[in-house]
Amino acid sequence: MRDAVTLPNGLTAAVRPLDPAAPWIPAWRALGAQALVRNPFYEAGYALAAQKPFGAGMRLLIVADRPPEAPGARLLAAWPFRTSWRRWGLPLPVLMGWTHGYGPFGAPLLDGADPEAALAGLLTAPRALGLPPRLLLPNAPADGAFADLLAAHGVRQAAYWPHERGLLDVTGRSMQSRKTYLDHLSGKRRRKLRLARQRLEAAGPVVLEILDAPGALDGALDDHVALEAAGWKGRAGTGLGQRLDEVAFLRAVLADLGSEGRVRVARLRREGRILASAILPTTGAEAWVLKIAHDEADPEAAPGVQLVHRLTEAVLAGEGIDRIDSCAPPDFALGSTFWTERRPIAHLLVEAGRDTLFPVARTLERARERVARARLTSRSERSA
Repeated sequence: MRDAVTLPNGLTAAVRPLDPAAPWIPAWRALGAQALVRNPFYEAGYALAAQKPFGAGMRLLIVADRPPEAPGARLLAAWPFRTSWRRWGLPLPVLMGWTHGYGPFGAPLLDGADPEAALAGLLTAPRALGLPPRLLLPNAPADGAFADLLAAHGVRQAAYWPHERGLLDVTGRSMQSRKTYLDHLSGKRRRKLRLARQRLEAAGPVVLEILDAPGALDGALDDHVALEAAGWKGRAGTGLGQRLDEVAFLRAVLADLGSEGRVRVARLRREGRILASAILPTTGAEAWVLKIAHDEADPEAAPGVQLVHRLTEAVLAGEGIDRIDSCAPPDFALGSTFWTERRPIAHLLVEAGRDTLFPVARTLERARERVARARLTSRSERSA
């Protein structure tokens, strides 16, 4: 494998380690801020923070207007990946996009000013660099600007594990139409919410806080960790408090994004007690639900559900966020109870340059999906 090469269109393709001291990190940050599809989990600050706990074997595929170390280099594409040599039990390698428990979105960063050149470079780069000519993009958007761009390029692709996750999107809605957004809630649901709120506030008024001041974020993370530790995850030994590397990662993320005003911690508080907490990185007017925890002492009060409800009300009232991606599995209550929009998601296998073995890879990945689905069905039946 070569570490850098000039592509036929004059752009440079390169593979680099995730090195926080690299001179092209500012260019990576700039690309993230104006990408065709924003993806906070692939942007520089977040990805570098995630490197230690989740980044084993990860490298960055870069397309730039010159060698990335050159002064003034501008990045047109960036995609963190690792090489999987035997995903299908055969010596047929594939480049795997980065995914982990805190990275639920897989759109590569493509220059918003010239996305066609950026995607063309990204698809040409692997073969030019001596890498496998097939990409697997986990949790990629299955519609919208990126999907349209892929289709326009005419590359062979296949989708696996398609699903939709809850999305709040009031972009372009008037304040009047926002007032009716929650009208879809049934009378039964409204009564249940009202009774739960009364139960939660029986010991005193509960307020919604949305924190974004850098100085408040570190303490908010401590409160979040303590809240989770008090629940079943803490008792089972799987809470954040037992995973110090993940706490350090979240602290680094909050520090980096907080310095740019790009993270919110939404929480319900009764005097000095935190009842529910959600960590929300932001990209412009869009927020992403990274982590949520709630007090489990009184399940009927449903503080986690009430947090999402009141956060939704705050957005509808003009809090400054227009979209929230639940980053949740299909039909998960967090994203489906209050939010009517859906974001189609799928794992995409994409041909990068002419690949005579792509049909084989496509068939093997479909078989892998069928086996995994059968195991899930069997597990569900045994637990029923």
